[in-house]
Amino acid sequence: MKNYAGRILAGAAIASLALVAGPQIMAHGDVTPQAVDTSDLPDIGEAWLEENPYSGNTRAIEIGSSAYNQNCARCHGLEAISGGIAPDLRYLELGASGDQWYMERYRNGSSHDGKVYMPPFGDVLGQKAGWAIRAFLETKYTEE
Repeated sequence: MKNYAGRILAGAAIASLALVAGPQIMAHGDVTPQAVDTSDLPDIGEAWLEENPYSGNTRAIEIGSSAYNQNCARCHGLEAISGGIAPDLRYLELGASGDQWYMERYRNGSSHDGKVYMPPFGDVLGQKAGWAIRAFLETKYTEE
């Protein structure tokens, strides 16, 4: 009986906290895309490229890691290891065909039957940030 009363008190405490904290509790954190400072990266022009110009670039990988953690990890998981909500990005194909698939999703997002599964980031974060994130993801690649 004592254990049952303890559970009721604990539940009441959690419910009270939820009422007090209310809208300040966010399950996925701030989902507003976070700006990415790409000023340290070489300019790549305005036209969208089909292959990653920053592949293996140490500074791009650093910027991509930060950008990924701020904008992608909440769905795709820390270090690109998915918890099941979104695809595990460690398995993205390397090379030109992987670059093309990645950039298509990055630019246009993914939606099915009117439901948005991934928002488009191309116009929000830009091409340089996208390729920096891709450079970071290449360092996490693993075969199935």
